[in-house]
Amino acid sequence: MSKYRILFLGDIVGKPGREVVLSSLPTLINKHDPTFVIVNGENSAAGVGITPSIADSLFEAGVDAITLGNHAFNKREIYDYLDEGRPIVRPANMPAGTPGRGWCHVTVDRIKLAVINLCGRVYMDSYDDPFAGIDQILSQIETPHIFLDFHGEATSEKIAMGFHVEGKVSAVVGTHTHVQTADERILPGGTAYITDVGMCGPWPSVLGMDKDVILRRFRTTLPTRFEVAESPGVICGVVIDVLSTTGRAVSIQRI
Repeated sequence: MSKYRILFLGDIVGKPGREVVLSSLPTLINKHDPTFVIVNGENSAAGVGITPSIADSLFEAGVDAITLGNHAFNKREIYDYLDEGRPIVRPANMPAGTPGRGWCHVTVDRIKLAVINLCGRVYMDSYDDPFAGIDQILSQIETPHIFLDFHGEATSEKIAMGFHVEGKVSAVVGTHTHVQTADERILPGGTAYITDVGMCGPWPSVLGMDKDVILRRFRTTLPTRFEVAESPGVICGVVIDVLSTTGRAVSIQRI
């Protein structure tokens, strides 16, 4: 039975996240032997956004595609980069005319994988309907190999998306909340699912931010400038095995 493997790493947070991903990728690739390496890079530049140089460093390190999220446009220098045809995708459910694209194809070993990025709407910014959005995108995609990064806050919305696309995509992985959940599973239709992959970033911290700064905010309610913690980074991600013939997932493992 022919299979291929996807290695996906969760939200990269600031310099500690970048450093641990770049230093760990060779070991992770050697250990898991993935066909595709995908990362979420939306927090990679000082905790919010991504820059062209950071994106280039990830591609040079062996990343095949980069997904983003609600902080996709925090760094203005990324705007033009998103329109240069590289395999980096921002949320698809944004208004027409927004720089970049919401999905792309990457091909490795004759497997053509569609990589999609969507943002949820619950407790998030104003985005178009992600459920209608994914239906429209799927109507345009011919390959059965489809990977969806659903960047959302609400667990219920993420689970609902998993069931909405069950049997239609190879994998739905949740990002944004930075805490890895323990609900990885293969849905009956052959779709790998996890509510949140977690982050690649500093620990100890509060979702990657300096814990003292966050504690001050909670205890005083005063406006506070968030700062990425300076502690060493940790890796969170998943490894997903998919059938080469059908695009249906057969296993998902947290790392």
